[in-house]
Amino acid sequence: MKISARNVFEGKVKTVTKGAVNSEVTLVLTGGERIVSVITNSSIDSLGLTEGKTAYVIIKANEVIVGKGVDGAKLSARNVLAGEVTSSHDGAVNSEVAIQLTGGAIVIASITKESVHTLGLQRGDKVSAIVKASNILIGV
Repeated sequence: MKISARNVFEGKVKTVTKGAVNSEVTLVLTGGERIVSVITNSSIDSLGLTEGKTAYVIIKANEVIVGKGVDGAKLSARNVLAGEVTSSHDGAVNSEVAIQLTGGAIVIASITKESVHTLGLQRGDKVSAIVKASNILIGV
């Protein structure tokens, strides 16, 4: 299967914490980063997600927020992934920013061109890719 999401990463399920309707799933990517997703209990069951199972984290590029200087900041987003800008390409309105995480994976963010310029993003800048747990899809 091919999908349009720009960010697809392989990992292993570390934990599954079931609630009344939704579950919190923590996956560890091959580079060591931890990703937290909140999905429905029925999705947990249909995907057969259990500790140790290989699964894929799927993140649309427009769900990635880019933060600069957010180390130590208190955020409601569960996924704050440290990295470095490897490239930035401006379009008419939006820009595509590539961020290499410390474990090696490349996260693509689609943010406004104005945000790139406001943050002063340049190749080599230390940044964070920020994604809410509810915006993380999981596939098997």
